[in-house]
Amino acid sequence: MRVVLTALLVVTVVACTTSPTGRRQLQLFPEEQMAEMGVTAFAQMQEKVPVAQDKGVQAYVECVADAITRQLPEQREWEVKVFKDDSANAFALPGGKIGVHTGLLTVAETPAQLAAVIGHEVGHVIAQHSNERMSTAFATDAGLQIAGALAGADGSQGKQLAMAALGLGAQFGVLLPFSRTQESESDQIGLQLMAQAGFDPQEAVTLWQNMMKSQGDGPPEFLSTHPSGASRIERLQEQMPEAMKLYQQARAAGRKPNCSP
Repeated sequence: MRVVLTALLVVTVVACTTSPTGRRQLQLFPEEQMAEMGVTAFAQMQEKVPVAQDKGVQAYVECVADAITRQLPEQREWEVKVFKDDSANAFALPGGKIGVHTGLLTVAETPAQLAAVIGHEVGHVIAQHSNERMSTAFATDAGLQIAGALAGADGSQGKQLAMAALGLGAQFGVLLPFSRTQESESDQIGLQLMAQAGFDPQEAVTLWQNMMKSQGDGPPEFLSTHPSGASRIERLQEQMPEAMKLYQQARAAGRKPNCSP
């Protein structure tokens, strides 16, 4: 394990990259390792939470997700699963994995609103936020536990922290939220992706309004570690003119997703 720690610490000086929005990031872990972790986490998620059996719902979510992922510069096949869970939540993982909880479909009332969530989650993946979180946590006790898990050490806490870094903390018992900077960046990327796919980006604002209305006694899981709905809506509205241009270009090019719930 000491060898792993030393090697990773040495490369910190050369491990800076640039995110899709031009922000500088620290990324210590190879993309292949992150992808492997994502695939493993997705398999464990399917063991922990039942997959929804409604083929119509599965086809609907796949339709929206496929429209989003087709806009990515690097084309690959993404696996999409709908999980039977009442929480209003979704996630995307390195390695091309997307999960949507059935509870989200009561809040994301239209295909475009679902596209806003999936675009946001895919934004975390293409901006490599999981890698960034694990890398910046590396100097802390949490980072050392994650490193131990990656090096093969037997430690359930480290494995839980690794899952949390991927974005599955609520399911695996450890909360490790994305930063506000990462959340805002994913919002921006997601808004662009949904517009490029031919979904009306204005529906992203409606989605977050729905999220705020559904809070009840507390925020839905998807909002629990995120910036406030009001500030998020304000930023989305600031980015809307550019997103509408992308949307109009997509529609003119014939990109009109036909996804029915």
